[in-house]
Amino acid sequence: MLRYAAGDPDAFHKLYERHRGGLYRYFLRQSDPSVAEELFQDVWARVIQGRKRYRPRAAFKTWLYTLARNRLVDHWRREGSRPVNDRDNGFPEEATPDENPGPQRLVDLRDCIEQLLQLVAGLPDVQRQTFLLRHEAGLSLSEIAIAMSTGAETAKSRLRYAMERLRAAIAKECLEG
Repeated sequence: MLRYAAGDPDAFHKLYERHRGGLYRYFLRQSDPSVAEELFQDVWARVIQGRKRYRPRAAFKTWLYTLARNRLVDHWRREGSRPVNDRDNGFPEEATPDENPGPQRLVDLRDCIEQLLQLVAGLPDVQRQTFLLRHEAGLSLSEIAIAMSTGAETAKSRLRYAMERLRAAIAKECLEG
């Protein structure tokens, strides 16, 4: 980001390529595709607009997701509530462990991913955001604390509560299913 702020346009391209997938998924897991696209574009526009004012107080990724979270919260405030995202967003970008999974395995994986996404969407807002910042964006607990303007212990507790809720919901599904 410092190179981009100094006038290197290739540096922006590298930042965009490195962070676009995770940032878009962060928004997509919490809104419908049209809103996710709007928020995604708006955050990148803010990165461009803020390049001259950027000061590296934390990692660029932390700053980026702080912008993203703030933009998402602003959107929810303007809309009055957060929509529950219960549709199938497809596979994550990462490949499955199976090199060549069969058709039934792909169906099973898709069902598992859809179920997990629904469970994540059902988490309380701060737990869902903490979970996504950790597992979609790859932020550390200290980076999450900065992005969410909270203490590291609070971020740690929110992540732990989110994981406990997800584990309990998955265990319940296994017992009922």
